[in-house]
Amino acid sequence: MTLPLTIGKQVFQVELAATPSARERGLMGRTRLAVNGGMLFKFEQAAPHCFWMRDTPLPLSIAFIDSQGRIVNLADMQPHSNALHCAKTSVRYALEVAQGGFAQRGITAGARVNGLP
Repeated sequence: MTLPLTIGKQVFQVELAATPSARERGLMGRTRLAVNGGMLFKFEQAAPHCFWMRDTPLPLSIAFIDSQGRIVNLADMQPHSNALHCAKTSVRYALEVAQGGFAQRGITAGARVNGLP
C-alpha cells in the first residue's frame, strides 16, 4: 500500500512504516527505489528521532517532519553506515527518498508536507 504525499507541487508515493517492526526494518536490503517513491516513518510520540543505514544498500535522503507537517531538517545518509542522523527537534515523521531527491526538487527545511496520516 502506498500513500501520496505532496510537498509543494512535488508528489511522492510512499510506503508507510507505522509499527515498531516496520520502522526497524525500513528500507533495509532494498536495492531499488522508485524515482517518486519513498518510505514515511510515523511515530507514536514526537521526539528527536534518529536513523542509521547499517543494513541499507541505497543512498538516501531523509526529511524530519514535525507534528504540523513542516520539514525541520534534512540529511543525506550513506549506505551501510552506522552514523546517526537525528532530527534537530521533536518530530512525528521522517520521510526517506533516494539520495538527492529533495535537493533536486528544491525541497528545503520549512516546507510543508501534505497528506500525512
